[in-house]
Amino acid sequence: MESSHEAMATMAEKAPITSQRKLPLELDSKLPKPYLPRALRAPDTENVNGTWGHKHNNMSVLQQHAAFFDINNDGIIYPWETYTGFRALGFNMIFSLIISFLIHLALSYSTLPTWLPSPLLPIYIQNIHRAKHGSDSGTYDTEGRYISANLEIMFSKYAHETSDKLTLRELWNMTEGNRVAYDFFGWVASKLEWGILYILAKDEQGYLSKEAVRRCFDGSLFEYCAKVRKGATEKMA
Repeated sequence: MESSHEAMATMAEKAPITSQRKLPLELDSKLPKPYLPRALRAPDTENVNGTWGHKHNNMSVLQQHAAFFDINNDGIIYPWETYTGFRALGFNMIFSLIISFLIHLALSYSTLPTWLPSPLLPIYIQNIHRAKHGSDSGTYDTEGRYISANLEIMFSKYAHETSDKLTLRELWNMTEGNRVAYDFFGWVASKLEWGILYILAKDEQGYLSKEAVRRCFDGSLFEYCAKVRKGATEKMA
């Protein structure tokens, strides 16, 4: 019986970090097969079927995340489309211009269908899984599928003040905890991505909710934020 208990242990006495970053227990009772990578939906323990009303269009969850920026729906994202997407989310012109250039400079080549680089820096959604970088949360697998358990593990490890929300400090600790040795690009990319998400989706108290994070993974958060901002702009007009 003792060996069975040890086989399931998630903490080791001589590794204090395992006690500090606790894992969620009994996920199976709340979400069927939480460790199974999902290709089309991004569920969690509160949304077992993913985002209600969100259309996956037979794309992987990672592809859905990127598809918001494919303005003309041709499967290719150009820098000016990413710029348009960030502007629709409420970011200013200068930030949108800089971040669009950086994203395409970093990700374009790995998604191209040929070995030759393109001066237009397109990102091909079909190959977006090739642009997955290290030092991330592991919520996407290497094929762009979504792993529910890793979202739950993220909040169990780092959301100490409120179980389903992250403070800015906790978010920083999370990106630090996910760092892989000598992965300089991954360190910067992770900080940048989570920083942008925090700016976009934090609530009035300065928390980033698990629901916002989950919906960022399937891209439905971008659609929601753009609609809210468009509605507010129309009311002001």
